[in-house]
Amino acid sequence: MVIIGRTTTLALIIPRLPLLCTISCSPRLSVSSKLRMSTSASTNTGGSGKSALVIREFVSVEGGGGNARDEADAIRFRLVSYNILAQVYVKSSLFPHSPSPCLRWKARSQVILTLLKDLGADFYSLQEVDEFDSFYKTSMEDLGYSSIYVQRSGQKRDGCGIFYKKNCAELLLEETVEYNDLVPSLHDEAYLSSDKQNAPLTNRNNGDSSKQDLSEKFSILSVKSSPENRGDPNDPRVRLKRDCVGIMAAFKLKHPFHHVVILANTHLYWDPEWADVKLVQAKYLLARLAQFKTLVTDRFECTPSLILTGDFNSTPGDKVYQYLISGNSTSSDRCLEELPLPLCSVYASTRGEPPFTNCTPDFTDTLDYIFFSPSDCLKPVSILQLPELDSPDVAGALPNYSHPSDHLPIGAEFEIAKD
Repeated sequence: MVIIGRTTTLALIIPRLPLLCTISCSPRLSVSSKLRMSTSASTNTGGSGKSALVIREFVSVEGGGGNARDEADAIRFRLVSYNILAQVYVKSSLFPHSPSPCLRWKARSQVILTLLKDLGADFYSLQEVDEFDSFYKTSMEDLGYSSIYVQRSGQKRDGCGIFYKKNCAELLLEETVEYNDLVPSLHDEAYLSSDKQNAPLTNRNNGDSSKQDLSEKFSILSVKSSPENRGDPNDPRVRLKRDCVGIMAAFKLKHPFHHVVILANTHLYWDPEWADVKLVQAKYLLARLAQFKTLVTDRFECTPSLILTGDFNSTPGDKVYQYLISGNSTSSDRCLEELPLPLCSVYASTRGEPPFTNCTPDFTDTLDYIFFSPSDCLKPVSILQLPELDSPDVAGALPNYSHPSDHLPIGAEFEIAKD
């Protein structure tokens, strides 16, 4: 759930870090472009009945190679990123346009599970997961997925999860990203201006000293006053404490050969009036991800592939998006600082960003992305279709009987060539 509006900016100091990467998965046949309709039991406004859950399919992209390479020479795996809308945020007062049966947890949970099952991805990056222990963990285990999860800081009940097929990938290493680490401690000196706004092998968060060094560098902010009553917005201890998180993990793909992939999943802060905070979070995330890539490369003596997914609460024209892709941009207005990792958007680099991934009566635009670090061995070969603005299944905004969240799932199928 999100509302986007005006944006503001902020400046910060960012370190220059090295880059590296690795992962592997199972081959897959090419997919069709048909629209599938799955029925899920539900009650509509006119009484009980069946409602049509819309499940779109993956379509080949130009240059993706409709015909897979020889099975021994390439790995294909499917990835879906999806803000599933935490049930704790589902209130009829927030979604008056949605039929009330669509908002009830018992029905929603089964529709979401049906959608995930029918999409058939090897990896799922899910945001706003708030029933992890009581529902998603065990339900996805029954479908053959293992999982890792990080809950938001403070009293927030939702978080980010990565689900992966056990017969496809082996978890090597994981780290969590707590954006509250950016909050200066009470004795820290903050410099303000008035112009702007683990894995099986190690502890869950390793390299704490390096992480602390990064968070201290990113805590030197310039901020802009906000009309919201959230304490002193010029105080970084207030401005940066947004309880947002991310998670990153290294996986070894098993078939037909071994390859290491780093997959990161995050959910950045939502408020359009605090766009500077989102940009700080994005820069901190990439710096941490670059560190993690170096760690994985050195520890497992590999060259990992890297994919970043999530709800970035930023449209393609926003500074966060422009920053994330600036490492691969030749534009004259690219960020001045050196980006720790070069990234491309899967959709933008193939068929263009979709018209929207979030659809409510007050806001409809693209907020969710799959980024990847280009390499000779990794390329997207197909993407998950998304509806157009005039598609009947999104009429009247989301959630509805066709879509259980106010966001849409996005996805890509990747091919990894053998070295």
